[in-house]
Amino acid sequence: MEFFRLTNAINFMGKSKLAMMFSVVMVLSSLIILSTKGLNYGVDFAGGTIVQVKYQGDAPIDVMREKLSKNEIFEGASITEFGSADEVVIRMRTTSSDVVVDVGDVTKEALGGTGDFEIRRVDIVGPKVGSELKEKGLMSLLLAIAGILIYVSFRFEWRFALSSVLALVHDVSIAMGAIALVGIEVNLDVLAALLTILGYSLNDTIIIFDRIREGITKTRDGDFGDVINDSISNTLSRTTLTSLTTLFVVCTLFIWGGEIIHAFAFTLLVGIVVGTYSSIFVASPALLTLGFDIKKYHVNLSQKAAREAEKEKMRSQFESGVM
Repeated sequence: MEFFRLTNAINFMGKSKLAMMFSVVMVLSSLIILSTKGLNYGVDFAGGTIVQVKYQGDAPIDVMREKLSKNEIFEGASITEFGSADEVVIRMRTTSSDVVVDVGDVTKEALGGTGDFEIRRVDIVGPKVGSELKEKGLMSLLLAIAGILIYVSFRFEWRFALSSVLALVHDVSIAMGAIALVGIEVNLDVLAALLTILGYSLNDTIIIFDRIREGITKTRDGDFGDVINDSISNTLSRTTLTSLTTLFVVCTLFIWGGEIIHAFAFTLLVGIVVGTYSSIFVASPALLTLGFDIKKYHVNLSQKAAREAEKEKMRSQFESGVM
């Protein structure tokens, strides 16, 4: 299905300098937000206890705070609505001594007389486990990026690999900046969303890179910027349709998916928009900046073909007994 019917290629590279300046500003802004405001780590990474309580009617949050303040286990606990007025989440820090008691029973006893309710969920993560999860989460992001760098280097060449990794770092940085700005709780769901962004953005970039490589093989003396413009324009319908359909699904999850999936959907929303943008205005212009040369590319291909032909000739001579 052709979403765009273009007779001439769009001059994307003519706007690349402006786009790169915008990207630099966005990444720097994200880094400033991360360094000043920081991430709001959830129980998965910071350690603590989450108790989810559902009432028959609206939850009496003020009365709940008053009741819980009388028990030292709930010292410093926060109580917030969880998607609707009848459901709340109690978040509190946990020490190793707290784990030996049934927090659900303690909560039920502490909230006695506040109305008809049920304890729907109790999650406890120790500080040491949370710290290990944080380290392993960061390691998973770094290993994913390193694996992508190796994969693209083998499939294309090092300039393509470095360009794709620059785009991925751009996407993750802006997504994390948005998370910090909004104050979304960072948990394992958000980590999963960040890893999903890496895959989504890379898929878009690889499709454009494949078309660029096809364009390179068809010309020896053409301008590389024109090849990139043609390649992006030829894949523009596919990119637009894929992004819009994915965005529609994620928007649906964000609006109607409930509080549990809210952080995951928000991260994906930012990632899809930024990932689509970076495939066109970050990864592709980076190839120009890194000095990719079509003539040198064809010379290298010719030299490689000559070496392969020489190896094949020597192999056939060896097999026939002629040296």
